[in-house]
Amino acid sequence: MIITRKKLHRRTFLKGMGTAIALPMLDAMTPALSASAKAPARLAFIYVPNGVVNINWWKPKETGANYEFTRILKPLEPLRNDFFVLSGLDDHNGNALGDGPGDHGRAGASYLSGVHCKKTAGADIQGGVSADQVAAQLIGSKTRFASLELGCEDSRTVGNCDSGYSCAYTNSISWRTPTTPNPPEVNPRNVFERLFGTADLSLSPEVRARRAEYRKSILDYVQADTKKLVNMLGANDRRKIDEYLVAIREIEQRIASAEKDNREINPGIEKPAGIPPTFTEYSKLMCDLQLLAFQTDLTRISTLMWAREGSMRVYPEIGISDPHHPLTHHRFNQDWIEKVAQINTFHVKLFAEYLQKLKETKDGDGSLLDHCMIVYGAGISDGNRHNHEDLPTILAGRGDGSLKPGRHIAYKPGKPMTDLYLTLLDMMGARPEKIGDSTGKLDYLTGLQA
Repeated sequence: MIITRKKLHRRTFLKGMGTAIALPMLDAMTPALSASAKAPARLAFIYVPNGVVNINWWKPKETGANYEFTRILKPLEPLRNDFFVLSGLDDHNGNALGDGPGDHGRAGASYLSGVHCKKTAGADIQGGVSADQVAAQLIGSKTRFASLELGCEDSRTVGNCDSGYSCAYTNSISWRTPTTPNPPEVNPRNVFERLFGTADLSLSPEVRARRAEYRKSILDYVQADTKKLVNMLGANDRRKIDEYLVAIREIEQRIASAEKDNREINPGIEKPAGIPPTFTEYSKLMCDLQLLAFQTDLTRISTLMWAREGSMRVYPEIGISDPHHPLTHHRFNQDWIEKVAQINTFHVKLFAEYLQKLKETKDGDGSLLDHCMIVYGAGISDGNRHNHEDLPTILAGRGDGSLKPGRHIAYKPGKPMTDLYLTLLDMMGARPEKIGDSTGKLDYLTGLQA
């Protein structure tokens, strides 16, 4: 066995023909015989629209570690020790506060900012800087991309989308400045090429799709660099590189398949290239891209909107052809209530599958889930009532050892959601004094139970 003190730099890329592929954490990135590599903490927000059917169908009755799972949360039960259920957190600024209807617009705009947005459908939009962008401004320079904004539903960002509120509010939870939203990228092809290769995104979807039929895999461009690197690595690192490159190739093939499917299913209809025909495939692909961005340390901060507020998405894969948003206004119709419950449970099931994949992904001295802090939830609690108190919230991961999950924590009413964000940003080394309406850091996340 040859022992060396040489170290492969964490920011090593495989390069070739205008392409640069970042690498996952390898043993070679720490000197031989040194302590295991300590991976950085990552922060993600996964947003679901339109609230839940009933908050009591979501949150457990018991607090602490030995709670019974509700129907909606049941898909998460195998991962019980990897996440918190957090109750009692409010988004006060999602309420009307004298502005009348428009809860969906306010929910999206204030969810990460804790700021009541200006009621306007014009160009004079006004909100607040979101928690992800506060983090990006403080620590984003440590990675190639300060943050990554993803989405699974396209929407315009201008015009009136909710009772006099701009579409920018319903379409974006990430805000770089009080007047500048970060609309999510909804095309997986664009995300992939932004992360791993160069692409002219000014071209039309049709032209990009036509070129994609003739382009080589991005891995082919870095083949020589890959072979050179692999020859320098030990057996464990060679296995990691092989698994990682297989994952990239698989995503490429899924994107290409989605492009082909869309052209066959919708001939002559302009749709963004690379978007799978079902929400199941779509959400899994975007989650996998987020995972790769975290695994390669291209970014440590990301948002993912599974749908915009007021979403009219249908879910034929679970037998629901009715649009989501109208169903939430169920007027106590039991059939509609049941369909909303099925949609809520379906979303949680997909989230559980993503957490499992993060848990199975090796990262430094643990798994990628160990080094993540992932907030999953909505800016509306009960979709029928449009209230913004006691929001449905999951916090998954261990934050590089800072979090002690496996419990349901119920906070006293009136606790701002932004207190959670302030706490998480502090744990990852970004320490703002305040985020929106925050009042201070949350207790009990590090192990002491209320």
